[in-house]
Amino acid sequence: MPHTESAKKRLRQSKNRNLKNRSTKHAIKTQIRKVMVAVEAKDGAAATREFQLASKKLDKAAARRILHPNAAARTKSRLATRIAGLLKPAK
Repeated sequence: MPHTESAKKRLRQSKNRNLKNRSTKHAIKTQIRKVMVAVEAKDGAAATREFQLASKKLDKAAARRILHPNAAARTKSRLATRIAGLLKPAK
């Protein structure tokens, strides 16, 4: 347990930030799931719409360093690849 006032304050701040970061990560994972459901249903319009929302959330999390920027970019790239495969006309 922290003894000094500053250590107590840091603990409070850490707990609050942890809750907020977990909430943000959960929202991102939920949005990614929505994209994947739309891709599996072969619904290009819905997949694109959900991808835009997921991309926005990933970028915000990367900017606030909740996720590493490279991890956010990698996730966006993988989702974009799946959507591109879905939208590409069959030969």
